[in-house]
Amino acid sequence: MQIVVVRSLKFTLFSLLVSISSLSLADKIAVLKPTPEQGKAVVDLVQKLDTEHYRDQDFNDALSSRYFDEYLKSLDSAKNFFLQSDIAEFEKFRKTFDDDYKKGKLDNSFLIFNRFNERMITRLESVVKTLDDPKTTFDFDVEESITIDREKAPWPANQAAADKLWHQYLKSNLLNSMLSGKKLEESKTTLRKRYANQLRRIKQQTSEEAFSVMMNSLTMLYDPHTNYLSPENAENFDISMSLELQGIGAVLQSDEDYTKVSSLVAGGPAAKQGQLKPNDKIVSIAQGADGEFVDVVGWRLDEVVKLIRGPKGTLVRLEVMPSDPTITTNKKITIKRETVKLEDQAAKKAVFEVQDGDKTIKIGVIDIPTFYMNFEAYQKGDPNYKSTTRDVYNLLNELNNKEKVDGVIIDLRDNGGGSLPEAAMLTDLFVDPGPVVQIRQSDDTISRNYRAYQPAMYRAPIAVLINRLSASASEIFAGAIQDYGRGIIIGSTTFGKGSVQNLVELKHGRLKITEAKFYRISGDSTQHRGVIPDVQLPSLLDPDEIGESSYDNALPWDRIHPAPHQNYYTISKYLPTIETDHQERMAKDPDFIFLNKQSAMYKEAAAKKDVSLRLATRQEEQKQMEKRALDMENQRRVAKNEKPYADYAALKKANGGDEDEDAPPKETDKEIKPKEDPYLMEAGHVLADFIKQLSNEKKVAKQ
Repeated sequence: MQIVVVRSLKFTLFSLLVSISSLSLADKIAVLKPTPEQGKAVVDLVQKLDTEHYRDQDFNDALSSRYFDEYLKSLDSAKNFFLQSDIAEFEKFRKTFDDDYKKGKLDNSFLIFNRFNERMITRLESVVKTLDDPKTTFDFDVEESITIDREKAPWPANQAAADKLWHQYLKSNLLNSMLSGKKLEESKTTLRKRYANQLRRIKQQTSEEAFSVMMNSLTMLYDPHTNYLSPENAENFDISMSLELQGIGAVLQSDEDYTKVSSLVAGGPAAKQGQLKPNDKIVSIAQGADGEFVDVVGWRLDEVVKLIRGPKGTLVRLEVMPSDPTITTNKKITIKRETVKLEDQAAKKAVFEVQDGDKTIKIGVIDIPTFYMNFEAYQKGDPNYKSTTRDVYNLLNELNNKEKVDGVIIDLRDNGGGSLPEAAMLTDLFVDPGPVVQIRQSDDTISRNYRAYQPAMYRAPIAVLINRLSASASEIFAGAIQDYGRGIIIGSTTFGKGSVQNLVELKHGRLKITEAKFYRISGDSTQHRGVIPDVQLPSLLDPDEIGESSYDNALPWDRIHPAPHQNYYTISKYLPTIETDHQERMAKDPDFIFLNKQSAMYKEAAAKKDVSLRLATRQEEQKQMEKRALDMENQRRVAKNEKPYADYAALKKANGGDEDEDAPPKETDKEIKPKEDPYLMEAGHVLADFIKQLSNEKKVAKQ
C-alpha cells in the first residue's frame, strides 16, 4: 500500500471536509439535506456499534452529549467559524442525537452542518476580499501574539471578536510565509489563492460528505480505529488494500488545517528518498519536475492524497513544514512515485563489532521493516515464496554458522506491523513451543491460537530494538520476547496499537469496527501503553503527537490472566549493571549528547502555546534558533573529529533544507551502516554487556 489515510482525533472538518467555489453571498448557498439511504445507514451503524464493538457503551443521553461536543470539534476545532450565539442555539440538541439516530433522523445534524457552511463561506469571502483590497494593511511592528492551540478557547463572542481573530490569523500566515523567504506581496498572493481555492471547492460539497463527518464524529467516541466509510471511500479503501496504488509510501493524517505525515511505509519511495519525516506538514504539492506548486493547506485529506498519487515513475514535489525545529524554513522534496515492492521490504543483515576491554564481541543485526508474506506465491505452492520468517531463518543461519556472531539484534524500528501469523512464526525461531499472543473478543472469549510450535532454532542471546513507530505485529513479537525473558528490549516505548478491526457492510457504505484486543502472554495488553523497553534510548518523536496514547477515546490498557510460559533469563537481575554502563556511555557519546539536546528543543517547540506577530521578534527568534542548532551540530562534529559547518546555510543544505528543484530525486542507501547509527551501536554495546554477564554467570556456575 502506497498511501494509507489514517484519521487523527485532532483533525478538523475544516481540514477534512472543506472545499469550495467562489460565490458571493448574493448567490444562494446550497442547503444540504439527508437522503433516505443515509437515514437507514445511521440506524444500521448505531446498532452495529452497540452489538459488535469491543467497547461496551450505550448510546444514551450521556454519549449524545459527548457526541455534540465531538461533532462541533470536528467541524470547528480551532473555534474560528461558529459564534457563541450559534453554540447557544444548538445546545437544545445536546441530548437528542441518541434518540434521533436510532430513528434515522438527521435533520438537526444537517442544520448544524449547514450553519457551519454558511459561517465558513461568509468568512472566506471576507478574507479573500481583504487580501484583494490594496488598502488593507498589516502592522508587523506592533507586539502582539496569537494562541496556537485554541481547543480550550471560547468561540468568538460576536462578529467583531471573530474579525479580530481572523486578522491575527492572516498576520500569522503572512509572517510564516515571509520567514520562509517570500516578500509580503508574494505571501499575500499565496494566501489569497489558498482561501479562494477553499471557496471554489466548498461549492462541490455533498450531503454524503456531511454524513461522513456526522458518522465519524460518532465512531471516534468508541475508538480512533473505528470509521465509517461512505460508498466512495469504501471503494478507495479497496483500491489501497489491493497494493496497486502508486504513490510515495506515506501514512498521512489530518491535523487541523494541515496534512501531516504520520509515518513512512517501509521500502517505499519516501522512505528511500530519506528527506520526508514523521510529523512534517505538507504545505503545497507540484507535479513533475517543473509543475506549479498548489497550496493544500485547509484541503480535505482525500484531495491531498489524490494529488500525491500518480503513475509509477512520475515525480511529485512536496513543500513541507519540517517537524524539526532546527530547520526554520520550509523545504522542498522531490520523490519518484513507485509501487512498494516486496523485496524492498525484505529483512536484511549486517555484522559489526564492539569492544569490551581487550575483548571483541561480534554482533549480528537483522533489520525487519515489516512483517510480510507473499500469500499468492504460498498458495501456488512456490517453494521459494517470500516471508519474514523464512528470510530471517536464512539470515540467522548465515550469522550463526558463517559469521560466528556472539548475539543478534532484531531491529524493529519503524516497523508498523503487517502479518500477525508471521510475528508468531518469527517468535518460534527463538523460543520453544508455547503461546505468543492472546486475543480477547468483544464477548470476552480469549484465544491463544498463535503459538510457537517448533523447538527454537537460534538460542544465543538476542536484543530487540524498538521505537515509537514499532506497532501492532512488532509489539506482539517484542512483547513475547520480553515476557519469555528470551532477550533484552532496547529503545523507546512502542506505538500501543493493540486492537483488531474488521470491515462490515452497512445498508449504505461500510463500517471498520474494532472487535478485539491483543494481550501479551504476561496478561498485559499491548494497547495504549505499548511495549516499554528494558533499556531506554532517547526519542525525537513526541508521544503526545504520535502513538495510541495521543488519541482521544483510545481503548485503555488493561490485563487478563497470563498464559503459562517458561522463562529463559531473569532479565531484571542483569539490568542494574547494564543500565549503569549504558548511562556512562550515553553521557560521553557525542551523538547522544546531541540527541538529548535536540529532544529538549523539540519539547520546547511543542510546549509553545503562543507566537508573536511582530516581524522583528520572529526574525530574532529564528536567528537564535538557527544559531542554537548550528552550535549543537558543530559541538557534535568537533567531538567526532569532523569539520564543523561554516554557517547555518551549510547545515541546512546538509539536512536537505535547500534542495535543488532541478536535481533528480535522491534515494538513500538501503545498506545497514551500524557505525553511522548511534542507536544501533548503543544497542550493540547493551547486548554485549548482556552477553558478558551471562558468560560470567556460567563461569561462576562451573567453579
